[in-house]
Amino acid sequence: MSTPAEQIVRLTSLSPGAGCACKLPLASLEELIREFGESVQPANTDLLIGMAEGDDAAVLRLDDDRALILTTDFFTPIVDRAYDWGRVAAANALSDVYAMGGRPLIALNLAAWPGADLPIELLAEVMQGAAAVASEAGCMVVGGHTIDDPVPKYGMAVVGMAHPDRLFAIDKAMPGDELVLTKPLGTGVIATALKRGAAEEEQVKAAVDSMTTLNASASEAALAAGARAATDVTGFGLLGHLHRMLRASGVSAEIHAREVPLLPGALELASAGFVSGGTRANISFLADAVHVDDGVSEDLSVLLHDAQTSGGLLIACPGPSAGLLADLRERGLPAVAVGRVTEGAAGEVAVGNG
Repeated sequence: MSTPAEQIVRLTSLSPGAGCACKLPLASLEELIREFGESVQPANTDLLIGMAEGDDAAVLRLDDDRALILTTDFFTPIVDRAYDWGRVAAANALSDVYAMGGRPLIALNLAAWPGADLPIELLAEVMQGAAAVASEAGCMVVGGHTIDDPVPKYGMAVVGMAHPDRLFAIDKAMPGDELVLTKPLGTGVIATALKRGAAEEEQVKAAVDSMTTLNASASEAALAAGARAATDVTGFGLLGHLHRMLRASGVSAEIHAREVPLLPGALELASAGFVSGGTRANISFLADAVHVDDGVSEDLSVLLHDAQTSGGLLIACPGPSAGLLADLRERGLPAVAVGRVTEGAAGEVAVGNG
């Protein structure tokens, strides 16, 4: 679905973030929630999850059987093909609904576009890619908003639905839960290498395939397994999102680094130094909370902090995870048990080889 214009425009060169989705750094987000979150928490008993929790989306109970989920996400180009950027952006925006245990219903496009510098046909391709993924999810795309901006950005605002008694939240992890990751890591280093002209075609394809895989099946399997705590792994990396879940739940965790699945070429690209600014910010912020065993290589440690885009779900599975893993693999997902929740200082993570 490429156009002549697409062949001459490297979209990623217009992104200020080297291969990352340009999320606000974790440290800045934590400060924002401290300064702003409590003051705007509405006094409404039907608001099941709001800003104060710092979760993946907001959830409002409509009645005993229905809860409305509201989320949004958007970012600068992470791949060169406009159609693929739209696919990744849509899967990423829809993921927050799945991370709450819901299903997406309806979405709006959000776009910033340098109309004087890039043909509008490229934006049409971005939206076509997004519409294809939304259609796969059974989610209607019904309009949106566009502004003129020198740096292109695209994403979606999404409304979903869940049962109020069957929600995932980041503050429900319990000691003894096994931690299951449903997608491999490495999209950050691959996107950074792509921006610098160093990624191989096979590496980029594997990353795009992973980023455009919906978390719908993972969410369904987690619900069937009785999970109550989950999050999707995006810009704060595996360890950053795990840290937030653990701190909210008042628990610690162990991660078995050798068990963590990686995308093809990710370890080599990390070793070659293709590390985004977002990943470096994650490493800095988590330095006091994450304790990495000397036996874990520096490159693997970097990937555990790697800023992901449209990553998998991190599920805290109550009891043994064998049944959940079998279900996830039957659904075609490369899921792996990567650690467990433990008693200890809230938010701390011990990383060993396992």
